[in-house]
Amino acid sequence: MTRFDKTNSDNTDFQRLVALLDKDLAIRDGDQHAFYAQFNKTVNLKNVIVCYMDEQAVGCGSFRELDPEKAEIKRMFVLPEFRGRGIATNILKELEIWAAALQYKSCALETGKNQPEAINMYRKAGYNITKNYAQYDNIGNSVCMLKQLF
Repeated sequence: MTRFDKTNSDNTDFQRLVALLDKDLAIRDGDQHAFYAQFNKTVNLKNVIVCYMDEQAVGCGSFRELDPEKAEIKRMFVLPEFRGRGIATNILKELEIWAAALQYKSCALETGKNQPEAINMYRKAGYNITKNYAQYDNIGNSVCMLKQLF
């Protein structure tokens, strides 16, 4: 059985999954990892989804407010052995439903050029590449994307 739990960044399963995500990103980002890591803190995230399959935490994602009308998708991760099953897409859908319920009109996100599978998943979910925003402006490895929710 698969379930998607709404929680926050105090959730120990979320913390464990994010630690694995950070290890993966350290390899993918190489020398740029320290730059990106400063924007990926998980303290005080109020909007977290953890996906469980047969009571095992297999994936996660979260969002935070970018501005009063826009949420930013953060900390998306699925255990490697569970990838290719649509889990990330479903976590993303759950986050978008939650963001829309809180009256956010759009979701933005940043990913890296070294994460082509993530870029493809976000495109299939309706996200379009947009101008890099905020701290990612003029960062060549960053790919920023946006989706209107309503």
